[in-house]
This record gives sequence, structure tokens and C-alpha cells, in this order.
Amino acid sequence: MSKCEQCIVREFSSLKALKKDELLKIADCKTSYTIKKGDTIFSEGEQVNGIFCIKDGVCKLSKLSQNGKEQIVKLITKGELLGQRSMISDEAVNLSAVALEDMEVCFIPKVDIMGFFDKNNQFSMNVMKNICGDLKESEAHTVSMAQKTVKERLAETLLYLETSFGKNEDGSLHIQLSRDELAGMIGTATESCIRLLSEFKKLNLIALSGKSITIIDSAKLKKLAE
Repeated sequence: MSKCEQCIVREFSSLKALKKDELLKIADCKTSYTIKKGDTIFSEGEQVNGIFCIKDGVCKLSKLSQNGKEQIVKLITKGELLGQRSMISDEAVNLSAVALEDMEVCFIPKVDIMGFFDKNNQFSMNVMKNICGDLKESEAHTVSMAQKTVKERLAETLLYLETSFGKNEDGSLHIQLSRDELAGMIGTATESCIRLLSEFKKLNLIALSGKSITIIDSAKLKKLAE
């Protein structure tokens, strides 16, 4: 079992405020998992009763609309935590989390982490700041969906995928989303997403090969996204 006090990814989350004795307590109570690509970490409406620390890999947070269409709200990567808000509010999670690639995660039960809120003010503040940050992102996403065209949102999303998750050796985006998933990120029909990708390809902004996408002209793509 890996030692929490030696784990580098904790430095990127609220857990960085925990002291050595608190980290040792977490190491004793946490459970480590390997989650395969496509597997569900938790589903919308589920009682999670703890937080997940992402040690490696990427997952999507999504919500199903009434007609069954998936809306991807956010992508989560290593160093981030899942389940902080529902742990504080004592509610079921309102999103589903599904692995986009093989992942390593640690689960820390709520009963073992809530005690730190009374004893470690910096930890409490970090959690609150992260929840506020999520709310700010959600508001920005809502404004983008309302004020930007689908074409602008697609350009913005492709740049986000490159900036946040990097590229493969061949230059293609590291995170390979299906056309359905990409459509779910920009809030449009899959057919519209496919049509726009073809348009971007004809404009020589991107190259397409199967599911993989390579950004050719990021400057023009950025201009289009604004």
C-alpha cells in the first residue's frame, strides 16, 4: 500500500493541508483501486460516503438529461478529488464519473476525513475553495453554453483538451473522446459535432484519423473560439 505522506498527487488537492499524523490516519483507512477505461466510479444519485483521490488517469463527470442524452460537465485528472461537495452537503452525488482511460484512485471514507474539519482549519478552507472553484467553472460553462455558438464551443473545447491533457507523440490529443462524448461536452447533437469537425478539417485547423484529433493551427482555432 502506498504511503499518503509520500504521495505526490496530494500536493495538488485539499489534502496538501493535512499534517503527517493525519496523513498516516488516512493511509490506514483508504482503499486503493485500479479502474479500467469505461468503468464507472460512481453513478448519479448514488450515496458515495467519502472522497476519491485521483492518483492517475482521467475521468469524465456527466449528467443525463431527461431524454437520456449525456452532458459532460467536466474532466477530472490526477491530483484532483471527487465527492467533496456531496460529502459536505450529505447528499447523493448529482453526476456520474466514468474512466476515460485506466485509472488509479484511492477512496477515503467520510467518517475518517470529516474529523479533520474541526482540527485543521487550512484543510477546511481548501475544501471550501475547491467547491467555490467548481461553482465558478460551472457558471462560466453555463454562460459559454448560452452565449457562444456551437462552433465557438467546439474550438474552445479542442484547445482545452490540448492545454489541459497534452498530446501524444504523434501530435494528436492525448484524451481521445468519442464523437458522442465530444458532442456531450459542447452541448450539441452528435451529427452537428461530426459536421463541424469535418468543417474544421477542410479549413486545415485540425487533422482527423479515426477517433484521434490533431490540432494543426491553434492560433486560428483560438481566434475562432473567442
